Amino acid sequence: MESRLMRIANRTAAPLLLLLLPFILPSYSQANEVLIFAIAVLGCNLLLGYTGLLSFGQGIFFGMGAYAAGYAGTHWGAGLFSMLLIGALVGTAAAVLVGFFSIRQRGVYFVMLTLAFAQLFYFLAYSFRDITGGDNGMTDIPRPPLSLFGVVDISLSQSSSFYVFSAVLFLLAFFALQRIIGSPFGSTLVAIRENEIRAAAVGYNVRGFKLAAFAFSGLLTGLAGALYAPFLGIATLTTIDVTMSQTILIMTLIGGGGSLAGSLVGALFYVVLSSWLSTIWPRWPMLIGFLLVFISMSTPGGLWGGVQQALKSWRVSRRTEHAQ
Repeated sequence: MESRLMRIANRTAAPLLLLLLPFILPSYSQANEVLIFAIAVLGCNLLLGYTGLLSFGQGIFFGMGAYAAGYAGTHWGAGLFSMLLIGALVGTAAAVLVGFFSIRQRGVYFVMLTLAFAQLFYFLAYSFRDITGGDNGMTDIPRPPLSLFGVVDISLSQSSSFYVFSAVLFLLAFFALQRIIGSPFGSTLVAIRENEIRAAAVGYNVRGFKLAAFAFSGLLTGLAGALYAPFLGIATLTTIDVTMSQTILIMTLIGGGGSLAGSLVGALFYVVLSSWLSTIWPRWPMLIGFLLVFISMSTPGGLWGGVQQALKSWRVSRRTEHAQ
């Protein structure tokens, strides 16, 4: 019965939270930011939470998706769906490239290799000014209307309508990942996370599964970056630097690795807290660091892991009361 309760909570918490975000947050703009980062955290969770790969390359996929979508919109006049598709595909391609070389190493060497790639892509974005705009970034990125079958054009200029669109994309990504994780492919990723050597000994192509996880992660993170570009109207170096990778990782750890619902919880908690702390103290990232240490030590499963533990304790207490 406990496992059934957990499954219901994991499947329904995120959709219910989507309905509440516009009412608990001060603006639709902040709600949009939460959803965009939540999609990126879903991609990171697939790598870190389910495959056990601590990658500092998430900022690469996010930034490449943002630049690709921005370039398609400003130079090619692409529609919104085309911008998102191009951004997602470019993010996937970047993830496959980074993953192809990085998965050949393990442990700290893997982490350092992804960090090196993050620095490499940052300086590439800085150097190719004609494409990315360099320090100034890519500006005047359009937010085209949502075209349905070429017949109806729905304007997304309002933050509220853009939120609805972002929420639909998040739910599609959320339920798609649920299916992936519940499939034999997802079970194999978890096996690799638990014991990579044993998974290889059984006969699984560990490198192939890791590369596939990178591709799916890049697809989602690139999609988030592609959504971020028309949302802000710009794509700057901050979308592709190492700090972006750190931010996505911190959101993943705060929400809870290995938990899809925790992806939204972590993004919500980080965005709201950072927005509030930044108005109080210029060195607010230090407080986020202390908070991350506290959460990691007190609830290793993150905030959503703490919620699950509370549900489990409540269930046990109910059964004890009935037994008495």
